[in-house]
Amino acid sequence: MKKRWWVYCSSILLILACSNKAGTPQPETYKPPVVSSTFAKGADISWVTQMESSGVKFYDKTGKQQDLFILMKSLGFNSIRLRAWVNPAGGWNNTADLIAKALRAKSAGLKIMIDFHYSDSWADPGKQYKPAAWAALDMAGLETAVHNYTVDVMNTLKTNGITPDWVQVGNETNDGMLWEDGRASKNMANFAALIKSGYSAVKSVSSTTKVIVHISNGFDNGLFRWMFDGLKANGAQWDIIGMSLYPSTDNWSALNSQCLSNINDMVTRYSTPCMVVEVGMNAAATTTARSFLSDIITKTNSIANGNGLGVFYWEPEAYNWQGYGLGAFDNSGKPTIALDAFGN
Repeated sequence: MKKRWWVYCSSILLILACSNKAGTPQPETYKPPVVSSTFAKGADISWVTQMESSGVKFYDKTGKQQDLFILMKSLGFNSIRLRAWVNPAGGWNNTADLIAKALRAKSAGLKIMIDFHYSDSWADPGKQYKPAAWAALDMAGLETAVHNYTVDVMNTLKTNGITPDWVQVGNETNDGMLWEDGRASKNMANFAALIKSGYSAVKSVSSTTKVIVHISNGFDNGLFRWMFDGLKANGAQWDIIGMSLYPSTDNWSALNSQCLSNINDMVTRYSTPCMVVEVGMNAAATTTARSFLSDIITKTNSIANGNGLGVFYWEPEAYNWQGYGLGAFDNSGKPTIALDAFGN
């Protein structure tokens, strides 16, 4: 009787165990977006040398310290973006610092984008300040300065065995650059002349390097039409339209859809491929950020005929650094799950 009771109880326990196992939802294994072999999965990590000089270190998910360029490659990134400043205080992002980082990117087997700000410091929609050395130049002098500086940096890269895959002539130039002379809303022809100067400079050193004109708010079709209609009417050239996209945790889905529509319109309107050259989201919202990134990568890759060229995260390695809160590393210096979206 005892034996039969034991067998009976064992059977019931087995049934319950199996039932519980079948009824408990199992966590789904995340799978990163599948993209074309040429799709650029990139990151701007221009802060890296300055961070390293301050003692900041980077670690893989297991806690092993790694060189950041090697770490980014292991996370699935295939491209690195680096900013160029003319004569910055402190030297960070000057030509020598740019070359040092570009050599590391090349050594890691990563493609390279150079982002010319044409300034001694940050250039973005709210500020496009001339380098101090160019402050007294007239418009003709500015065109010459843009050309000569761009050629000089490109030749220095070439001397070091580096041919950039992409070059931005200006950063987030929503209202032009080198204000006030090159402010687009006041004189689109002047801005177009500066773009032409930068474009010809890049091509004179490397005909294969693709030139990007970059503005922010990739969801704003009206802004993009105004800008590129104006540039086209004034004879400017570009190879790729670049855009930034920094949604909140609440509106990312809507903005991604608007960005997709905008990219499709740019491709149709100007016969030009597009690239999302900056994205970011609150570093603490790791799961939401991963969803956002997965979606924008998928959408960009879906553009017909391969005209959605890639997505770049802006300074993902930043943690506890200059108050920047849109990185994608945690406080211990390890990448968060947000960057799984760039995985292989």
